[in-house]
Amino acid sequence: MALNKAAGFAEYDMTKAIVINDIAAVHKMFDLDPPRHPLVSVIRVDDVLLTKNIPYINQSYIINLFQISLKSGFCDELTYGRNKYDFKEGTLVFTKPGQRITVSTAEREVEPGGWTLLFHPDLIRKSALGKCIEQFSFFSYDSHEALHLSDEERKNLTDLADKIEVEYKQGIDRHTQTLLVANIELILNYCVRYYDRQFYVRTNTNSDIVARLDTLLDDYFGKQRTLELGLPTVGYCSSALHMSSSYLSDMLKREIGKSAQQVIQERLIDRAKTCLLSTDEQISQVAYSLGFEYPQHFSKLFKAKTGLSPQQYRREH
Repeated sequence: MALNKAAGFAEYDMTKAIVINDIAAVHKMFDLDPPRHPLVSVIRVDDVLLTKNIPYINQSYIINLFQISLKSGFCDELTYGRNKYDFKEGTLVFTKPGQRITVSTAEREVEPGGWTLLFHPDLIRKSALGKCIEQFSFFSYDSHEALHLSDEERKNLTDLADKIEVEYKQGIDRHTQTLLVANIELILNYCVRYYDRQFYVRTNTNSDIVARLDTLLDDYFGKQRTLELGLPTVGYCSSALHMSSSYLSDMLKREIGKSAQQVIQERLIDRAKTCLLSTDEQISQVAYSLGFEYPQHFSKLFKAKTGLSPQQYRREH
């Protein structure tokens, strides 16, 4: 089976993901009118349901667009990355180009008001937002780490989505792109605030995650997993804690002021200090036991963190 490449679809079979490269292809998939702007669109759940064409059930997609989706009873199970997520009312999910999405079931009772903002990377490529889009790390969160909105927050973001839609529907002029990008950036900045609020109200849960990370690293070094697996990584820790690397780092920054990488490196240096002072092993052997492939990398990191080389630390302590 194949779809029209000219419409922005790539050829596919049911065992592979459908690749969608532009806004026009999304509109075509849902039997919507052609988009009013080639690089940005706000798609309403109500409009999709009116077409009675929901072709994506039980199919995987890779959509090479940024997406911000507000739930309003559209689907009840979304597989995103390696997790299934119950897409509850009043939640916001972010996806970036190249991520695989699978919707496995359609919800039977639908409530109005949901929307998805899609924008092509070309829309922001030459803008200040294009240069800093990676700073909005929630585009790399797993679906179960979605943003849960209050009624006021939901209304605020919906108002901004409405402004974007009004802007591109009134015709394109030399101000259009600037105003579209400005409103998208405003949505993202509000989401940073709302995520801060969500991290704050979950402080008890987050403290438990910090404690679990400590236990995980104690176990990793204590059982000498470094000899088999090498240095502990953010990816290893986040997977063991059942969360995305980006979410783990952002949560730790808010809870203890350090990224996941910083926490791992601090524990690594603490372990190295113990090894240096409690054994007579050569520096290279200490490095290998900690999971370093090259001893010079260990010496460089140790000096960067302590101001002393491993040899100097051993002599002075």
